[in-house]
Amino acid sequence: MRDNKIFTHTRTVLWKLILPVFILLFWLLAAEFAWVSPLLLPSPLVVGRTIQMQLGQEGTLLADMSVSLVRILRGYSLGAAVGITFGVLMGMSPKVNTFFMLTLTAIRQVPIMAWIPLLIIWFGIGENSKISVIFLASYFPILVNTMSGIASTDQKLLEVGRMYHLSRWKLFTKIYLPSALPVIFTGLKVGLGISWMAVVGAEMIAASAGIGFRINDARSLLQFPIVYAGMIAIAVTGLAMDMILTVVTNLSMPWKNNNK
Repeated sequence: MRDNKIFTHTRTVLWKLILPVFILLFWLLAAEFAWVSPLLLPSPLVVGRTIQMQLGQEGTLLADMSVSLVRILRGYSLGAAVGITFGVLMGMSPKVNTFFMLTLTAIRQVPIMAWIPLLIIWFGIGENSKISVIFLASYFPILVNTMSGIASTDQKLLEVGRMYHLSRWKLFTKIYLPSALPVIFTGLKVGLGISWMAVVGAEMIAASAGIGFRINDARSLLQFPIVYAGMIAIAVTGLAMDMILTVVTNLSMPWKNNNK
């Protein structure tokens, strides 16, 4: 039984690696045979050396990623807290839903990049404007998924809870929340991905540090290996954060894992 699990896990990992390895090989061949100008598509070996240099000797890549990561953690945490709170309230209360839905739906239609100039006017080019962009980017997917998860709770379970005269709080903790958790965590993952898009966009427009600033600065100087290095750093860091969130998801829903 244990050997079967190890074999299945190994096969799953190998299956996941096929596409990234294929892309890397295709990139290597494209650079080696100059299918695309080396200026536009530097070799992965060149990008690898750039990453090594940026991490080691210069340390700029690590410094910029740290700046962006702190911004994301601050804005995303605030977006998650407010989004989950309002999502629960709107999902559980039709009156609250009716009061906020029209306004929030209208605001949600505005692209996040359109908010950046206005937020800069309100908060300046400092940290507050960037954190506000990340907050807005992460808030709406978390809000919508939380509200959807709460609203889709099985009505039969709620009827049973009311038959036992459960309080509003116990209905939430015992029935609403366990039912909505999978959808809430989906919203958290979507919000996290959009947060990276938001912080890079904000840093490209108004920043003197951060991975978005570094990518834009390298682009203006035609230092494309640094551009690719920054993109890879974002991908790896974002993947690591997504994996951490997956672990938290599994730990928060042990009953789901037991049913597998």
